[in-house]
Formats: sequence, structure tokens, C-alpha cells
Amino acid sequence: MVGVGLLITGPARHLGPVAAEDAVVEALEDARTGTLDAVSTAVSAPGDTTTVVGLTFLVCLTLVLTPRLPRWREAVFLAAAVSLQSAVFVLITACVDRTRPDSERLDDSPPTSSYTSGHTGAATALYGGLAVLVLSRVRAPWRRPLAALLLLVPLLVGLARLYRGMHHPTDVAGGLANGTLSLIVVGRAVLAGHSWAARPPVDAVDIAVAAAGHRSAPARKHATVIVNPTVTGRATRERLRLVLAQHGYADAPFVDTTAQDPGGGQTTAALRAGAEMIVVCGGDGTVRAVADVLAGTGVPLVLVPCGTGNLLVRNLGLPLRPAEALAAGLTGESRPLDLGRIEGDGFPAVHLTAMAGAGLDAAMLEETSDRAKSALGRPAYVLAGAKGLRAPRMRLTVSLDGGPELHRTARMVLIANIGAVQAGAAPVPAARPDDGLLDLAVFDPRAVGGWLRVAGVLLGGGRGAGDGRAVEYHTFRRAELSFSRPQPREVDGDPVGPGLRLAAEVRPGALTVMLPARER
Repeated sequence: MVGVGLLITGPARHLGPVAAEDAVVEALEDARTGTLDAVSTAVSAPGDTTTVVGLTFLVCLTLVLTPRLPRWREAVFLAAAVSLQSAVFVLITACVDRTRPDSERLDDSPPTSSYTSGHTGAATALYGGLAVLVLSRVRAPWRRPLAALLLLVPLLVGLARLYRGMHHPTDVAGGLANGTLSLIVVGRAVLAGHSWAARPPVDAVDIAVAAAGHRSAPARKHATVIVNPTVTGRATRERLRLVLAQHGYADAPFVDTTAQDPGGGQTTAALRAGAEMIVVCGGDGTVRAVADVLAGTGVPLVLVPCGTGNLLVRNLGLPLRPAEALAAGLTGESRPLDLGRIEGDGFPAVHLTAMAGAGLDAAMLEETSDRAKSALGRPAYVLAGAKGLRAPRMRLTVSLDGGPELHRTARMVLIANIGAVQAGAAPVPAARPDDGLLDLAVFDPRAVGGWLRVAGVLLGGGRGAGDGRAVEYHTFRRAELSFSRPQPREVDGDPVGPGLRLAAEVRPGALTVMLPARER
């Protein structure tokens, strides 16, 4: 790039196209109108330093922090390409001293050489990099039109810089070359061997599944895969199909859940068709719907986490990557786990695998939309929980295993089959899914000290005890909870509507789950 610049400003400045550049700039100056001036201002803006730096930062942050999307390699690719382009631009302007066109300039002239166009180079690195990521990482039909629009941006920026009298045509061409070469250099270093550099054939998974199906394998049970399509994408399905084929389940059908039937009907149909093992791919609500049907049947369940919480999977120590969790389950051994059977006014008796509750946690789940969960992940619950803090304390009566009634006030109550939730927090640290008991936690923090004690319990796994404390724990086989006024309620993360009552009892060993042998 420096050599080309020295050539343009030296021996080649009076030759052919380079000598005609001033005429091009003058022609564009003569064609100026008020409307075109305003359009060129808007078109030039995507190449401004502030815009490029800010947009690069936001895109990289999104690539790294979005739940279920973390793509560090892609973020590094984009940030490094933009940074390399900038570094090369600074080097070029230090080595090549070229004055700007002798025309009226519509922008303030920065104290840098006219060669190369910094706006054009930055726009090429950023929007060209985004086009590369769209073409290589997105499989939607609109990816090509979107990539074309992104590639058009640096061309328009370059044209706007010419129109505004800021650069010669070769300066803009140099900016395009600088951004393009930066993408190539960084792409080969960061993305080499990945899909954009060597994309596998479209039917690669079909080929792998067919190959796995031809390998000799011991006789397997007939399996059915119950899938929540809203949280299980195409790429995840393909990886799961390959894992199934590798373990002798190439013919296992995939059955989607629906909004009207979140898994129970599909599981019932699979059992009637002779399924001897069920694989469930979804979040806590999908797992609960499937487990509700499998309770007491002895048919083993393989857990594949695809949701936001995946609480049962986390507490069982299973891998959180879907393909790894599936492989662990298929090669594991069956183990009986407890279920809770819970009912209340306004909803029928169902089973719970993880937790049910009333008060703040249920209000938080009611206020969190599916769109917010998809976009923000766990922080979406925190934002919704802040609204629930304005609600007054509940008054409740608790009866455990037929014992004397307990009268309490609380912010929330939890009925737990497991102890931990996301981010390492353990609201009911002693709860275990195989101890033949359910746990009750009553949270009633008051003032700052009470909330600090609750935080200590959640983060440190400690436990408060006794009346008047911030957190109170009990274990039971059957519990009856009555509220003085309707409270929001939830079962395994799914709101079940407000009501005045909850009743729960444990069903020891009712659910058979496939777990790695080391977990026994």
C-alpha cells in the first residue's frame, strides 16, 4: 500500500488515469446540488471514526455476550480487521504525503494525507467483515441480499468522499484495498479452517449419519426425540442427529412440541408407538411436560439442555452443550429420581422436576417475555424481578406432613426438588432430587440486613433457620400452602396463574433418567 502511494505521488502522477483524477473531482464539484450535498452527508456518515468504532464495539459485545450465541472467534475477527486497517492507514499517511484535491471541500480536512481514504477503508473493514460473517454463519435465505447491502456501504462511502471533494479516486481505491486486504489477512489467521474458509457440503450431516448407520452396533432401544423448536435451531438438530447415529439411533424420529402442547401429547404418542427411551430437547418447561407423562412408567429419559434455565440438568452435573449432554445420556445408566406432584386452585395436578413457587419468583417469570429471554438470557429475569419488589408481602399458612399449621409472611416461597439455579446461586442448598423428600424455603427479608442474609444464602449455600429469620427451611413429603390473597405461582419456570393455594407431595423415584455412570 505504501509502495502504490509513493508511485501515485511520484513517477505515475502525470500518467493516464492518475493525471485525469482532477477532472473527475471537478466534474463531481460541478454536479453538486443541495439535495446531493445532504445525501452525501448521510452516506458518508457510516465511515466516520465514531460510527465505525461504536458499531464495531456493539457488534463484538453482542457476539460475545448474547446467550446461546457466544462467538469469540467472530468477534476477534471483526475487531482485529478494523484495527489492522486503522494501523495500516496511519502507517500509510505517515509515509505518503499527498495533498487533497484542489476543490471546495464540504468537510473539514483532517491533518492526514489524502491517500488513502480512511472513511472508505474503515467502512470496508467493518461492513465487509459483517458481510463475511453473515455469509458464513447465517443460513437464512435473506443472508445473500443482506451481505450485498453491507458490501454496498463502503462503495457508497467512497463515492460520497469523492463528491465532497475530500479525496482523489485512487485514494478511495486505496481505502477499499486496505480494508479488503485487512479482512483477508485477519480472516486467514482467525477463521482459517472454519466455515467461511472451507465450508462443508450442505449434506455433510446426512453423509455422516448414513456412514454411522452402516457401522455395526449393538441392539438399541427404540427412541423418540421430543424437541422444543423455539429453542432448538437447525444446527443443533443436525449435531444431535449425528450423535444419535453414532450411538445406533439413526432412525430416531424428531417430534416438535407446540404452544398448545408443550410435550405431553407428543410423549404419550411416542409411548403408544412403542418408544423405549425418550430424548427431550428444550428448557425446564419442556422437561416438566415430558416427565409428567413418563412418571411411574420406568421409560428412561435423556436430558438435552436447550433452554435458558436448564435447572435439572445443572443440578445433575450434566454437560450444558446439547450434543455433549446427549452423548452422556446415551452412554449412561438409568437412575431413579424423585418428582414432586403439585396442584392448586385454577390448574390441574402436574409433576415438577425442579422447583415451584409463589410470590416474587413467580411474578418475575410472569413479567419476563419469551423475546426478552431470547435476547437477554438470565438478565431478563433480574429486570423483571425489580418490578416484583414493589408488591406487598404475602401472608400464608403452611401445613407439613399433617403437622401443626405455621403462619408466616414472605416475599416468596419455593418448593424444591433441586437446590441450585443459574449463576451458581443455591436458594435451597440442601434439596436433592433423589432423597425421597421435597424442600420448602420461605424467604422473608426485611430491610437491608435481611436482603444481605438472603444474598449470603444464595451465594454461599448457607441456610437461615427459625421464625423471624430472612430464610426458613423445611423438608416434607406432603405440604399444603394457603395464601390470604391470590399470589402469582409457577411450576418449573412456567407461570400457572395467581391463586390462593398450593399442595405438593413427593413421588420418590418416579422418573428414570439416563446419567453417566460416574454420577451414580
